[in-house]
Amino acid sequence: MSAETRMDGKVCLITGATGGIGLETAKALGRLGATVVLVGRAPARTQAAVDAVNQSVAGARVDTILADLSSLQAVRALADTFRSRYSRLDVLLNNAGLIIDRREVTVDGLEATFATNHLAPFLLTHLLLDTLKASGPARVINVSSDAHYVGKLDLTDLQSERRYDGFRVYATSKLANILFTHSLAKRLEGTRVTTNAVHPGTVRSGFGHNTQGFFRWVVKLGGPFFLSAKSGARTSIYLASSPEVDGVSGKYFFRCRQRKPSAAARDDALAEQLWRESARLTGVQP
Repeated sequence: MSAETRMDGKVCLITGATGGIGLETAKALGRLGATVVLVGRAPARTQAAVDAVNQSVAGARVDTILADLSSLQAVRALADTFRSRYSRLDVLLNNAGLIIDRREVTVDGLEATFATNHLAPFLLTHLLLDTLKASGPARVINVSSDAHYVGKLDLTDLQSERRYDGFRVYATSKLANILFTHSLAKRLEGTRVTTNAVHPGTVRSGFGHNTQGFFRWVVKLGGPFFLSAKSGARTSIYLASSPEVDGVSGKYFFRCRQRKPSAAARDDALAEQLWRESARLTGVQP
């Protein structure tokens, strides 16, 4: 990293930071001088992530907040805790995500994949927007996936009650990430906050190992050919720190370059419909 990408004095909040690309991103941003706030669900894994950052970065400024992002109440508590500790937020990295075989319902009565992968970042970003705007220039980064190309957003069945396929539901949540990025970018025009989505590549990590179906076999057989978590984190690090993307917003990136997402991901009407429904489900102003 070149000297101009130093992030001394900046604060970065990273969800899904206890392993994989989230943890590697935290290490890299810590090396650049940023204060990194790691969000994890399990206390032991979260503390292990802190230890890993401290081992990787001499004098690291690292903090943690525990939150189960499948719960809207927990997302609100996360935002409250962050605001009570910090007066600024320079980078919000919505990195947490999951894929599960069988349909599960959260404490809010929502389908778990959609709630965790889309509604959580939608709500968290909304709750922290004032802090981001006051800290500008600031950046929101949403970790999506090229899986979105096979996603299909059915606004009449966002909770996948009629049909559930683990990978398809995951892919649709990644499509929602890009649609959210698109709508958010429009709403942020005229502010000093930008937002972009990223495909990290197919990364060799713990992701998907909890599944039992076809995707588990893809992970198991293809794992030796996948990217390392360190390689998968490069584009997230780039979007968080590089001056090359100053002012760039509403785009989709892979390998530190813009790429064209699916036609569905570029559908303005669909993006706005999803925004309104997401606002209703999370109880925020549309």
